Amino acid sequence: MRDIIVFLLSNFTLTLLVVGLAASVISLLLAARPLTKAHIYEALLFYFIFFSIGVSNLYNFIMHTAFSEMTARFIGWADSPFQLEVGFASLGFSLVGFLACWRSFDMRLAAILGPAFFLWGAASVHVYQMIAAHNFAPGNAGVVFWTDIFTPAIGFGLLWLQRRSHVGVRS
Repeated sequence: MRDIIVFLLSNFTLTLLVVGLAASVISLLLAARPLTKAHIYEALLFYFIFFSIGVSNLYNFIMHTAFSEMTARFIGWADSPFQLEVGFASLGFSLVGFLACWRSFDMRLAAILGPAFFLWGAASVHVYQMIAAHNFAPGNAGVVFWTDIFTPAIGFGLLWLQRRSHVGVRS
């Protein structure tokens, strides 16, 4: 059981993506019928933003500020004051994500756009560290690396589907 908990917390980006998907399914099971594609896209996007942007970045804030030494070891880096900067950037992304859940298309776009470029930048640094420093620590080359790449793509895809469906929150 301990190993499962450690895996879920260490790979929080994947965990929260799955939790968001589960929340979407539950929400849709409880929703009035008939369900349209538009309602499905709206639920998927809402819970994606809530969990994969809001909660995930809040968790990242806590880990990089309150548990900076442990987080640095997990990534394979030395602890530094820069962790506080990453933590507070994550807090900002988190707050925008929570606000965006119930807001306009433009707000949702902003909630996905900022973290997307942060995550894609982080992924490129991870690749550099794998090549130059042979850093294959789980926090550098594991699940977090892959979710750094694919989470923004999923967010943009859901945003596009929801926008095309013209249901839900719009600008």
